[in-house]
Amino acid sequence: MIVLGIDPGYAIVGTGVVQQVNNKFKMLYYGAILTEAHTPFNLRIEKIFDEADALIKTYKPDAVAMEKLYFNTNQKTAIDVAQARGALILAAQKNRVPIYEYTPLQVKMSVVGYGRAEKKQVQEMTKVLLGLDKIPKPDDAADALALAICHCHSAGSILGKLNG
Repeated sequence: MIVLGIDPGYAIVGTGVVQQVNNKFKMLYYGAILTEAHTPFNLRIEKIFDEADALIKTYKPDAVAMEKLYFNTNQKTAIDVAQARGALILAAQKNRVPIYEYTPLQVKMSVVGYGRAEKKQVQEMTKVLLGLDKIPKPDDAADALALAICHCHSAGSILGKLNG
């Protein structure tokens, strides 16, 4: 199974592609879609869509795992992130790739085994699970890889229930 993990944003969109074969994980790619602050917002959204679409076409994932949007105190930021998520969801949908959403708590539980794990613990465990020499940068890319791993664990448990 190949999973594209996405940590949504509009300035930085973390991306990571993980392949799972049996119980082993392999990192195929990680990076970030970056948009410039003073670029018109519609052009930023277009770039996010185009780059996500290209990643999906390149890696042909079986699933997209994305962080579930939660409201913070800044409504403007939340609305802008929601619009960026829409572009990311559209890229997956246009390529007929199913989309799964996970909360930060679900990712922490899946990757570290502890729902109150610190960000650094999640990043370190992601590095270990993928056999990497160092924690991926930017942090958004490490988060995206963790989301992909979370989906692999979740999909495995769902398949286990169906086949059990």
